[in-house]
Amino acid sequence: MRVAVIKAAYDDEAGVWCVEHSDVEGLHVEGETFEAFCSKVADAVGDLLEGEGGDVHIEIIAHASRRAHVAA
Repeated sequence: MRVAVIKAAYDDEAGVWCVEHSDVEGLHVEGETFEAFCSKVADAVGDLLEGEGGDVHIEIIAHASRRAHVAA
């Protein structure tokens, strides 16, 4: 079984999750929520790897952070 690792990041300016790095060549996906992003990744990976045969395990690694201003 092939394992495809996808690194995701949240783009604050665009307000979407996007692919930061991927083991799958040509994977460019965005989603307004993390769940929507994951669903789109699964569909796109299936399309991009169609014809290669076998199962693909998709591992999505995500990182998000927020800054907060706190009164001292």
